Amino acid sequence: MFLRIYAPLNHQSRTLCRMSVLLALAFGTPFVHAQSNGLTINEAIQLSLQRSSLTKAANASVLASRESAAKADQLPDPMLKVGIDNLPVTGSDRYSTTSDFMTMRRVGIEQQWVSSDKRVARSERAQRAVEMEESTYLESVAKVREETAKAWVNVLYGQRTLALVSGMEKEASDDLIAVNAAHRGAKANASDVMQAQLSLSQAQDASSKNIQDLRNARLALSRWTGMPAAIVSDESPKLISHVPGLPIDELEKYHPMLLTARRAINLADADSTVATRESNPDWSVEAAYSQRGSQYSNMVSFGISIPLPVNRAQKQNRDIAEKSALGTKARMQYEEALRDLQTDIESQSSTLESLKERIQQLNAQLLPAASQQAELATAAYRSGEGSLSAVFNAKKMLLERRLQIVELEREAALTWAALEYQVVPHDTVSVGETK
Repeated sequence: MFLRIYAPLNHQSRTLCRMSVLLALAFGTPFVHAQSNGLTINEAIQLSLQRSSLTKAANASVLASRESAAKADQLPDPMLKVGIDNLPVTGSDRYSTTSDFMTMRRVGIEQQWVSSDKRVARSERAQRAVEMEESTYLESVAKVREETAKAWVNVLYGQRTLALVSGMEKEASDDLIAVNAAHRGAKANASDVMQAQLSLSQAQDASSKNIQDLRNARLALSRWTGMPAAIVSDESPKLISHVPGLPIDELEKYHPMLLTARRAINLADADSTVATRESNPDWSVEAAYSQRGSQYSNMVSFGISIPLPVNRAQKQNRDIAEKSALGTKARMQYEEALRDLQTDIESQSSTLESLKERIQQLNAQLLPAASQQAELATAAYRSGEGSLSAVFNAKKMLLERRLQIVELEREAALTWAALEYQVVPHDTVSVGETK
């Protein structure tokens, strides 16, 4: 879960308070039961968003941009001006500030005046910059959600793979005990014993490998959740994604990559507006009070400074043309991002459906056949018509088919996670927009 806060700049303290309360409500759920019952995928994602430095850094950047935007429509600070005019440097009155009637001690103030349309344009541009930072924050949120979901999936199927291999190891150990007993009773030969020992060694090696793989997967999950390696809930994802059905206007709201591309256009347009407004120079207004000797009158001065644009075609017009070209660039990048996104979503969706069909087919056809073959080989051996080697081969084949299905399920779940978690949740975005 994440929060994106939209609030007037002059209510920022209230916004921060609301964000703190919402974070406490969102992440205040105790996770003690998760360790005993297994960490669910949603709990893992909540922990990751709560503890991720990536999202915290992005949120800090949003707050920084809001602070900068707060001053965008302000006038420049006035300038205090002091000095002495017409001070004699020769003759009997040299360096005297009161003897000569032209000598004046002056104090004044100068204010650069920025037109209201310029300040509005600057403020709008600052708001577009804030939105860009917000989209960067959403990108980090989506990344954390996706990577956490993938890490959780790897732990889940790592657990299942290890359970299969460990079961096979126990079965191979029991087989070895039985074959040794049969060999002592002259009902099995030495080659059967060697075959049983070989099967047990292979199973033990597979268990060792999968134990290490599961340990690595749990470490990867801990990297995101900030918790020690844990057991995850043995609950398969439903592998149903709503992302392929989202229209373009929905993707612009909830897919960070496309949202960033759209807001880049808005920022470029705001830059163009600012450049157009800035082409007109700012005036400065000055007023001063001059004090002379006591025998002379004091004086007041005032004036206006007006910059004179020289060679506008090579300066101001170039700035406008530059910003316009950058706007065209942003639009082209948006079109490219949209095509890439649509292709990626379609490809991932097609891959997911293909994997689900393969899993269904293997469960319906291949796995039952392998199980039946193992049962037949075992029955033939018990009746004295088959070899122990055939039994071991059939069991190995059955394990390989089960592992094949688990691996396909892992691949499908990873594809689903990459597809489903590349967008941010609709409800949390709506909550952020209303604050």
